[in-house]
Amino acid sequence: MKKIDVKAMIALMRPKQWTKNVFVFAAIIFSRRFTNTNLLLNNLIIFLVFCFTSSSVYIFNDIIDADKDRQHPDKKNRPIASGKVTKTHGIILDIVILLSLSIITYRIDIKILAVILIYVVMNIFYSFKLKNVVIIDVMIITAGFVLRVESGSIISKVELSPWLILCTILLSLFLALNKRKGEIIALKEKSTTTRKILKEYSIDLIDKMLTIVTPSILIAYCLYSFSSVQGKSMMITIPFVLYGIFRYQYLMEKENAGAKPEDVFIKDKPFLINVICWCITAIVVLYFKI
Repeated sequence: MKKIDVKAMIALMRPKQWTKNVFVFAAIIFSRRFTNTNLLLNNLIIFLVFCFTSSSVYIFNDIIDADKDRQHPDKKNRPIASGKVTKTHGIILDIVILLSLSIITYRIDIKILAVILIYVVMNIFYSFKLKNVVIIDVMIITAGFVLRVESGSIISKVELSPWLILCTILLSLFLALNKRKGEIIALKEKSTTTRKILKEYSIDLIDKMLTIVTPSILIAYCLYSFSSVQGKSMMITIPFVLYGIFRYQYLMEKENAGAKPEDVFIKDKPFLINVICWCITAIVVLYFKI
């Protein structure tokens, strides 16, 4: 039996993608309960739960798509596609993760377990079929972000503003559509051979969708800021949201950053500084009641 490559096994879990799970903290932050130590600890646990849950989905997807990934210029370097990790080891790791998560979430809250199971089942259907159904594929990605927010809401025992949930839906659609666009641009004529769904999309079609989604993000966030518990003070954060959207579009145009959105959040300094400024401003408004 092939020796286990620990580094490759960690890479198989795609820890770089864990930044997406910060959506778990939306409920505790915007309900002004972030300073509650017990709730914060619970949210950190749920954040880690979703990190490993999403990793289990990535592992499953890599096992299913190993042959196709070998034809992709970047995905061919993934642990299973490259042969650094066998499918058997991947399956064992996936089973261990899912069993552990089931036990942990059951003990925390049965509702959290339900959310995790919905997320996993949804992504299993996505891996086998739904990722090849136009529009539904990006909506499944969007649903994953909403479930992250919902898990944070359950563990924090708070109800989020409908406008904030709408912002989550629109923002995740924005990222998913740009990812599809980025894949088409990066892969060019190979796009339909490495990812079947890309033949259903075109840059022109995605741009038309983005003309609806992009302004809707700003409108939904503005409506949230108008109706937030702090009243008009949250309007101070609107320029940061506007800059973030514009910066992402700029990076998409100049560097085709949409194909790897996680790199934008980690590597682009202006974007990262803007996110930090938004966080600081939102915290000051929410917690110091300016």
